[in-house]
Amino acid sequence: MRKRVFFSLAMLILTFLLSVNIHAQDPPKPVFITMTTLHRNLNTDGKDWKATEQEYFDKVTSKNDLIIGSEILTHYYTDNSSDVILVNVFKTWDDIEKAGALSDELAKKAWPDEKARTAFFDKQNSYYTPQHSDEIYSSIETIGQKEFKPSTKEPMIVYIRKSQMSMTGKGKGMKEYNEKITLKDPYIKGYYPFRHAWGSDSRDFMEAYFYDSFGDIEKSNLKQDELAKAAWPKEADSKAFFDQLKLAFTGIHGDFIYHNLPGVSK
Repeated sequence: MRKRVFFSLAMLILTFLLSVNIHAQDPPKPVFITMTTLHRNLNTDGKDWKATEQEYFDKVTSKNDLIIGSEILTHYYTDNSSDVILVNVFKTWDDIEKAGALSDELAKKAWPDEKARTAFFDKQNSYYTPQHSDEIYSSIETIGQKEFKPSTKEPMIVYIRKSQMSMTGKGKGMKEYNEKITLKDPYIKGYYPFRHAWGSDSRDFMEAYFYDSFGDIEKSNLKQDELAKAAWPKEADSKAFFDQLKLAFTGIHGDFIYHNLPGVSK
């Protein structure tokens, strides 16, 4: 069955760290996003792969109430054409592990015959190579978020910008930028900022943007320039704001563009 293993000790430590210093007026609690990068076995049939993932979604993921959001992202413009990103969203850190157990229960109900169940998961696993990687991120609603509301059955363009935080404590303005620019951009149909919680690089700061089409990315860039000029009409004010914002990051970032599979979006 599809499982992702994380170190129990690390989970206990992070759970403790997240539980301390709780106050009545704390900002909204972050949700947790797991991103598992798989690689498609390109010698298998793409239509069969989609049908198999749709069946798993219909019988397991869609019925697992502990998974509050889910996407499967496939390569569009990335450095590896075999990329498949499994994204799941959970209310709490503990729900990550609990959801895995619940998915096992749902799978047993969906395929009560053990041989049939084994055959299904063997087929599902055959569409991927053995290599995979796991990362866990926490959301940052406090700097702005635009909820994606599907309005079409066509695949969306999902652009993920991966930046490095400077980790110096300097830099500010991300919330103001999103309020004045990102959230006012009509071409951005969904926007989710999130940062490292568990994984290989504690500097990771990610932003996921949903667009109707690839061409809308260019239109969005032009619109953001227009909104920025309206927000900071004086050149000196604009320079001061962006100079301060840049201090929060190292200046290094990566761009990744995917398609989602709308039928398995939750």
